[in-house]
Amino acid sequence: MTRIEFLHGAPDRLAAAAGWLRQAWARRQRVMVYVPARKAADDLDRLLWSQPATGFVPHCRADSALADETPILLADNLDRLPHDSYLLNLADELPPGFPRFEALVEIVSTADADRLPARERFKFYRERGYALEARDISRGV
Repeated sequence: MTRIEFLHGAPDRLAAAAGWLRQAWARRQRVMVYVPARKAADDLDRLLWSQPATGFVPHCRADSALADETPILLADNLDRLPHDSYLLNLADELPPGFPRFEALVEIVSTADADRLPARERFKFYRERGYALEARDISRGV
């Protein structure tokens, strides 16, 4: 069964996601990032290219020719899956097909527009018996 972790209290959801992805890359984990909003995907892409200033988190879009050999993929849908290790959900809805992943990470900011849908997802997962962990990341990932 998929392990689910809620990282809540983030001042900025995308910055927290970039920080979490840097840590995942340091552990050499493969991650699918479900980010259906084009602007959010573009903003996250820029963050991963520029932060930290002296580093780079290897990533590409899931539809790229390099997707099969890239550890972190940004996807607006989850139809094509070169791996099923980690899924980072940056959507406000349940990610389609999430049970096929080993682990699902939900990053939740302090904004009501982000927190309220996250509460519904948390309730959905809990009612279906998923193992849930929650961690406050208000001071960093």
